[in-house]
Amino acid sequence: MSLVLALGFFDGVHLGHGALLSRTVQVAHANGWESAAMTFDRSPGKDGHLLTSVEDRVRLIRSLYGIDRVFVVPFTDEFRHESWSQFLDDLIEKYETKHVVCGWDYRFGFRGEGDADKLREYTAAHGVGCDVISKLRLNNITVSSTFLKTLVKAGDMAAARRYFGHPYTLSGVVQPGRHLGHTLGFPTANLIPIPELVLPAHGVYAVRGTVDGRSWNGVCNIGTRPTVNGRGVTVETWLDGFSGDLYGRTLAIDFYCYLRPEHKFASVEELKEEIFRNQKQAAAWFAAHRQSNSGYTILTDSQQRSVFE
Repeated sequence: MSLVLALGFFDGVHLGHGALLSRTVQVAHANGWESAAMTFDRSPGKDGHLLTSVEDRVRLIRSLYGIDRVFVVPFTDEFRHESWSQFLDDLIEKYETKHVVCGWDYRFGFRGEGDADKLREYTAAHGVGCDVISKLRLNNITVSSTFLKTLVKAGDMAAARRYFGHPYTLSGVVQPGRHLGHTLGFPTANLIPIPELVLPAHGVYAVRGTVDGRSWNGVCNIGTRPTVNGRGVTVETWLDGFSGDLYGRTLAIDFYCYLRPEHKFASVEELKEEIFRNQKQAAAWFAAHRQSNSGYTILTDSQQRSVFE
């Protein structure tokens, strides 16, 4: 089957990626071809830090933009040393590519020697269509994975959502914990994030969790649980109204609002009282936002403050 192929790493699947992926689907539909995207199994960058796991990246690319197929290419040492022309030769032959779409800053091949200009020249010479998408700026800021990492690390979920075009999300298989949530009356689902993942600032968030296509509002704590002498960083989520066993099931968490920083309380009872307060804060946040097909609207800073004051 002939393909229109989107080229990039797509970490975070933000609005800049969305412009590229939307164009890919548009060209595919116009020609009766399949839409596809190529990403890698690890970061091609030097720091190796990620906004999304491979699984979340693939899920977002397909669910948000309707891409038919996603190819996850192993970023091996051999692949890293492949010349830019060999990369394109393989791309056209292996994937039956009829049209490619990339971003303005796309680099490929050994030492990033391939760029958008080389891609245009190569595709023109081989009878393959090509679109290069210009940079996307929002509020005078170029939308990029690097910029979004700073927002996520700061716990600024409202701003991150504007530039992602969707909530910051992470998912994983629910792991057994210490069952302290059950003791406190708030049973939690525990995720252990992969080491490469950029996590939001330690603290408590209003979230929406999804399991097997069903979703619940809730509260998530990211951190080391200092009140109960926790070890290592965990992601613990309580889902309002959920009952049942989540162990071994995949939970996807969408982050909407930062409620408070992580704090060591004087007693477990004081912690329990604070969890009740956070539950009410999260419920107030979701109640104050109108839900639509595209998700939750964003309140202004003054409106958001009024919810919690």
